[in-house]
Amino acid sequence: MAGDTNLTAIRATAPADAGEKTVFKILLTISFCHLLNDTLQSLIPAIYPLLKNSFHLDFGQVGLIALTLQLTASILQPLVGLYTDRRPQPYSLAVGMGISLAGLLALALAPSYATVLAAAALMGIGSAVFHPESSRVARMASGGQHGMAQSLFQVGGNAGSALGPLLAAFVLTKGQSSLAWFSFLAFFGILLLANVGTWTKHHKSYSPVSFTADPASLAGMPPTHAILPAGKIALSLVILVALMFSKFFYLASLMSYYTFYLMGKFHVSLQSAQLHLFIFLGAVAAGTIIGGPVGDKIGRKYVIWVSILGVLPFTLLLPYSNLFWTSVLSVIIGLILASAFSAILVYAQELLPGRIGAVSGLFFGFAFGMGGIGAALLGKLVDLTSLNFVYYLCSYLPAIGILTAFLPNLEPAKAKSPSRQKTTA
Repeated sequence: MAGDTNLTAIRATAPADAGEKTVFKILLTISFCHLLNDTLQSLIPAIYPLLKNSFHLDFGQVGLIALTLQLTASILQPLVGLYTDRRPQPYSLAVGMGISLAGLLALALAPSYATVLAAAALMGIGSAVFHPESSRVARMASGGQHGMAQSLFQVGGNAGSALGPLLAAFVLTKGQSSLAWFSFLAFFGILLLANVGTWTKHHKSYSPVSFTADPASLAGMPPTHAILPAGKIALSLVILVALMFSKFFYLASLMSYYTFYLMGKFHVSLQSAQLHLFIFLGAVAAGTIIGGPVGDKIGRKYVIWVSILGVLPFTLLLPYSNLFWTSVLSVIIGLILASAFSAILVYAQELLPGRIGAVSGLFFGFAFGMGGIGAALLGKLVDLTSLNFVYYLCSYLPAIGILTAFLPNLEPAKAKSPSRQKTTA
């Protein structure tokens, strides 16, 4: 008995994936459903100009819509993740998509500003249910390539965020009620996620269980990074949160007000501005896939360095650029900045290996929260000053990336560990 060791926390990391293959069918499905989910979410900021005109809103009220959407997701996601860590709910993904469907239909038929806020809240709740569990499923299907899996999962979401403005530019020409056509996407997502739930329910690592092993068995396990003191872990999490603040507060300035910025400064049409937003979000989607696989090979910290602090020169140039260079710089910013999230999320999961759902919910929730709070505060600031001033002010946010110097240099994920483990078995 004295030699028995509880390995619940260890099992949640590398050994859980030892000898398993990457299940690309599930990864691609969950990534595609992430695309559908975030396409629906991104329709709201894409139609801000339409809502602003229909309900005679000021920028502060537009920002409140974003705050409602993002804050409901922000508050609920860590709670959902914590709950599903303890009581797995394999079909909660389909339920989350169903809630988003209800919010979408409510938004399409909203007769008042208050109903728009209620619809935004429903869509935020849908995302809160979807993201923590889907991130866990991506890790379960990773076969040990955690960074690659999170990047593949995340690129689906970013691609969906890019598609929203593009679809809005061509589909929503008949007004707010035409949003209802997108309900077919949500229904399709529900069917796919029900199948993912069935696979998840039967996966051997879905229900965390403790097991015992003697020290000789432990010696044969793949190596992981050194266990850090609680204080070091807490400091690292605070730094990661600060880096997330920098990333998503800056992104809020682009995603929520980029169309207004282009229309006001360069006098382009609404459709042209939405196409520029699509190009920027497409660059974000393309950049997302880089961070995870590169982090698997060279370590998350180096990716975080480059993606946060490395984007600073380009953000500083953006407020002084003409339309052409604004488009070019926005693409560069999107490519570089997007690689941060997967690296930050997997880094945090490695800090707290037994709390995958809670960590995923916390960081997805914080991302949503920063987006919403940023949109609301920046909207008020625009009303008091100007969009040009806001873009100038936000251009300094990536300087917070200097805090990366204080992160411990965790060992990168051992991509070859599962094969070594299988060979020696």
